[in-house]
Amino acid sequence: MQQEKLTTLCMRHNALLLNSDEQTLTIAVVGDPAAELLEALRFATQKRIDIECWSQEQMERRLQQNTVTPLPAVREETGTAVELLNQTLQQALNQRASDIHFEPGEHHYRIRLRVDGVLHALPPVASTLAGALTARLKVLGNLDIAERRLPQDGQFNVTLAGAKVSFRISTLPCRYGEKVVLRLLHQVNQTLELPQLGMTAPQLAQFQEALHRPQGLLLVTGPTGSGKTVTLYSAMQARNSPEINICSVEDPVEIPLCGLNQTQVNLRAGLTFQSVLRALLRQDPDVIMVGEIRDGETAEIAIKAAQTGHLVLSTLHTNSTTETLVRIEQMGVARWMISSALSLVVAQRLVRKLCPHCRRQLPEKVDLPRAIWPRPLPRWHAGGCERCYHGFYGRVALFEVLPVTAQLRQGIASGLPANDIERLSRQAGMSTLFQNGCLAVEQGLSSVEELIRVLGMPDGD
Repeated sequence: MQQEKLTTLCMRHNALLLNSDEQTLTIAVVGDPAAELLEALRFATQKRIDIECWSQEQMERRLQQNTVTPLPAVREETGTAVELLNQTLQQALNQRASDIHFEPGEHHYRIRLRVDGVLHALPPVASTLAGALTARLKVLGNLDIAERRLPQDGQFNVTLAGAKVSFRISTLPCRYGEKVVLRLLHQVNQTLELPQLGMTAPQLAQFQEALHRPQGLLLVTGPTGSGKTVTLYSAMQARNSPEINICSVEDPVEIPLCGLNQTQVNLRAGLTFQSVLRALLRQDPDVIMVGEIRDGETAEIAIKAAQTGHLVLSTLHTNSTTETLVRIEQMGVARWMISSALSLVVAQRLVRKLCPHCRRQLPEKVDLPRAIWPRPLPRWHAGGCERCYHGFYGRVALFEVLPVTAQLRQGIASGLPANDIERLSRQAGMSTLFQNGCLAVEQGLSSVEELIRVLGMPDGD
């Protein structure tokens, strides 16, 4: 137990416990050790403290190695539940996890981390710890501990390795208790620059051209966790200047940006997307960002704003650029309104990126139907190494960019089906998500298996 406490203490101060014997405690730090760490260690142990100064690269490599080892055994006490939670949060941060799942079962309590879009289970935990872990998470999220029958959600901040990390918390009653899911927010200081998004040169040129128009509706589409938020914030940052008034309505405000007027909706207080949008139109805006178009009323207000001299950015949950037109129409918006306001649609996905250190190209090739991809693709294998996680490290974005040309505008207004609009777009040179994924496979960024896992196999027509 002493070893666990010392390990947790070091992790709190961005240090690493290397060794502990009868006389000596050896730790590693990046740069100079924090005075608070040394004071806490001297209070916790009487051993001599040896300090190794590591580079940031050394520390990250060791942390990657440590994250694949099982968690220490814990006793069934509330105190150890808190320690387990601290270790799990730190482990999630080290492994770049986006979500943490706490799932009660009949015989054990399962904790899973979503890393690069895929869930990985940690060693099972005694089911008797479920109540203490759930209570601790609810306290952090300022939720009602006594309420176990209804879903709850909230947000909280904790300090991990000397840095403040934000989490969004959601609870849901299940068969054997309450499941809790945490979403990590602000875990990295991501560069919000358009060239860093990963678009091809033609796609980036089309995106920037639409973004610098004085008016119009620019939509970013894709499922949850496809990177839409970073694309939107990068777009706003590209227009962020003292001459431009940028206003946003979000739920929640995920990345605070200086120079922007960001408003978070509050449904309990009656502050909805629609009410904020109407208020924003009286705030003399140049650029308006709507976190998500969820209903016909929000869509209609956004489209009218785009028609009356504003540049409007927003997101939708659709699978492709052309499906977006159908979705807005299903919300009750007239086709002529869509065609007059829409200037560009971006669809995107994230696929896991092969580790450049352990990937290798196999001799056999992958042949796809010629209608889907005209040439054989390389087959890659990455077995995993100390620098990656199961052969992958990070994710790369794939994009499909649809500029609304005069021909497409006329087709949308006349009620042309989505398949015909897609055919027109591809004839005009639009590259699909799957085609851009094949380019990524050719460059060794990802594998065919990963591409099909995320996008599925497209129709060959």
